[in-house]
Amino acid sequence: MKYFLLLIFALSLQAKLLISPFDAMKLHFGEDAKIEKKNILLTLPEAKAVTKLAKAKLKTKIYKTFRATKNGKTLGLGILVLHKVRSKDTAVLSIITPEGTLKTIEIIAFNEPMEYLPSKSWIEVLSNKTLSPTLQVGKEIPSITAATMSARAATNAARIALSIYEVKFTK
Repeated sequence: MKYFLLLIFALSLQAKLLISPFDAMKLHFGEDAKIEKKNILLTLPEAKAVTKLAKAKLKTKIYKTFRATKNGKTLGLGILVLHKVRSKDTAVLSIITPEGTLKTIEIIAFNEPMEYLPSKSWIEVLSNKTLSPTLQVGKEIPSITAATMSARAATNAARIALSIYEVKFTK
C-alpha cells in the first residue's frame, strides 16, 4: 500500500505533457518536415546578452532546439524554455521563423491546474511578434483573467527564445 501511495505521489509531481516538441514542430511545418533536435550551450557572454535582450533571468545556459527543414531549406527553429508559473515549471516551445519572427508558441508541459493554461486565442496574440520592449504582458500582450502568471511565464519564455535566436543564430 505504501508503494502505491508513493507511486501516486510521484506521478502527481510529473508535468502534464500536452504535446511533444517533435509533434508541435510537425504541426506547424508539416508531416514531411525533417525535425532535428540539438542542445545548445550559451557561453557566459551569450547568456549575459540574452538576459539583457530578454529582460528576464535565465534559469540555465543549456537549451533544446528543434530545427525544421525540408529539401535542405530551414523552415524554422523551435527553442524550448522552462519557466516557472507560480511554483511549478512550464515548458514552452517558441517557434521562430528563419527571419527571427515568433511564429507561435506551444505549451509542451504544464504543471499548474489546467484552468490556468493560456487559451489558443490568447496564444495567437503572440503570433508574428518580434523581440521588442513592448513584448510584455500589460503592453503589447494582454493579461489573462485569473491566469496572469501563466501569461507572464509564456511571454517571458518567448522573449528568452527570441533573444537566444538573436544572439546564437543570427550572425
